[in-house]
Amino acid sequence: MRFEQLDVWKRASRLACDVYKTTETVQNWGFKDQITRAALSVPSNIAEGEERDSLKDKVRFLYYAKGSLGELVTQLYIGAEIDYLDKQTALTMVKEAKELAKIIGTLIKNKESQIKEENADYHVD
Repeated sequence: MRFEQLDVWKRASRLACDVYKTTETVQNWGFKDQITRAALSVPSNIAEGEERDSLKDKVRFLYYAKGSLGELVTQLYIGAEIDYLDKQTALTMVKEAKELAKIIGTLIKNKESQIKEENADYHVD
């Protein structure tokens, strides 16, 4: 399956677009750069991982995506608190980011269990 077909990639891409649109008028360049980088990193890492050949690499990039979601959630909370972002809009994006983190966490567990199965050493006497 291509990464473009994954619902988690589609949702993460949509969230990144929403972050870009929401921060369009933010005057603080440092904040704007940081939050858009975090948002863009999520679908980018999902895609990069899916393009890798080994399951271990796929899992590693899913961890990167999940970490970027934590970073994004933090920045959304701070952006809302300091009035760079509309509170309701930011909280809606936080909810989506947390849902994506759960989905990615499940994908990680599934792929890690496949790695363990591949590495299992069965001896039949």
